[in-house]
Amino acid sequence: MVSVVWTAVVLTVPGIVAGKGAPLGLHGYHAVDDLCAKAKLAKFGQIYRKPDDTPRHRTDRDPALDSMTCALSLQNGSVGGSEGDTEYASLYAQLGLHKAVNVSAEFDAERTGRKQAGYRITDVPGLGDAAYTAYRDEASESDKAWHSVTHELLVREGGMTYYLSWSGSYQDGKSTVPEQETIRQALLSDSRDLLKAVGGR
Repeated sequence: MVSVVWTAVVLTVPGIVAGKGAPLGLHGYHAVDDLCAKAKLAKFGQIYRKPDDTPRHRTDRDPALDSMTCALSLQNGSVGGSEGDTEYASLYAQLGLHKAVNVSAEFDAERTGRKQAGYRITDVPGLGDAAYTAYRDEASESDKAWHSVTHELLVREGGMTYYLSWSGSYQDGKSTVPEQETIRQALLSDSRDLLKAVGGR
């Protein structure tokens, strides 16, 4: 959760990290009232049986910055299965349209910060001006058998910054999460669809 909050702050509040140069333009991206409604999540819908019935969204508009967020939960497990058979995960999306500053330095700083925090960084060619995925599997300090897993996609195109994070957990020998590459492909596919829905190419 700390990572999600910090990402939202850095990517939506100009001045947290000093930027240089003129604004980069929005490349056709525009603000929408409900980012969740634009997120069809076709790939994640193939992985998880039950999507969130009540996703939470917010849109803030300002002459310098438009910011949109969407948060929802995902559930998987056999129909009629016990609570212990059920797997849960969450998705958090954030899209910022920076109209007054050049955000390339902030975007690059986020990548550096994730690498220092132990995330595995993988570039994504052909998506925006810069894009990468960040993955981390972290054991709990209180119980090493429990793992928190985070897989993120970050994209910048001009003055548009985009972030989608999947997070889940598992217990060694007792529960699992989807394969890393499965989640990565879902992040990429569903994000491409969402970005097109808000004006991208």
